[in-house]
Amino acid sequence: MKKLCLVLVVLLNMASTSPDTTGLTHPASVASGKKTVSLANVENATIYDQLNLGQFGLQRDVFNYALQGWQKMNTSKSVLSIVDLSQPSTKKRLYIIDLLNKKILFNTYVSHGQKSGDLLATSFSNVNSSFQTSLGFYKTLDTYMGKHGLSLQLKGLEKGFNDNVYNRNIVLHGADYVCEAFIRKTGRLGRSQGCPAVPYAESKKIIQTVKGGTCLFVYSPNPDYLTKSAFLAEPVARM
Repeated sequence: MKKLCLVLVVLLNMASTSPDTTGLTHPASVASGKKTVSLANVENATIYDQLNLGQFGLQRDVFNYALQGWQKMNTSKSVLSIVDLSQPSTKKRLYIIDLLNKKILFNTYVSHGQKSGDLLATSFSNVNSSFQTSLGFYKTLDTYMGKHGLSLQLKGLEKGFNDNVYNRNIVLHGADYVCEAFIRKTGRLGRSQGCPAVPYAESKKIIQTVKGGTCLFVYSPNPDYLTKSAFLAEPVARM
């Protein structure tokens, strides 16, 4: 009887000291201050549903594409920005999401390039002086003071789609033609020379939030981009 009790005690001790693998972090986990953004947790979380992103006009597939590209960037930043150009410019089609804290930080208007389309962006380019928007994944860089005030440099990460945006001076900036008054007057937002321009009143807060290495995804249901993007080569992880 004593031996049996001893065996039971040993087994209980082994169980209490065995490693718990249920909460292990994905090997590609991302440090963010004192917290950790676990890609495994993000993949399995229902962020889309928790934030009711569908009610804000963002399709589930677009969010999944954006999340997939964010993962491939292997960035230490949990902020993900999505420009959804499947929507007309009269919609609030910029979504800035904190994946770690599961919050929508901004949902507002954003412009597209003059030559990309009128109400809806349908044409895209990576060419200098095209005045068109470039699709794909970007990395945010540093701020500077330009003709639009505080602005944010961008680096395109996709060869052939947006890797020329830095040389094209495509930046994130505020503009007075990105507002509801302009929509009421013309039936659409004003358009940029290819930059993702945001409402001037919100631009400083937006730029300060996304600067320094966060992920920006400019999306359109463009077949050429969707089939050739290296960031979207793998199947989209369903949320």
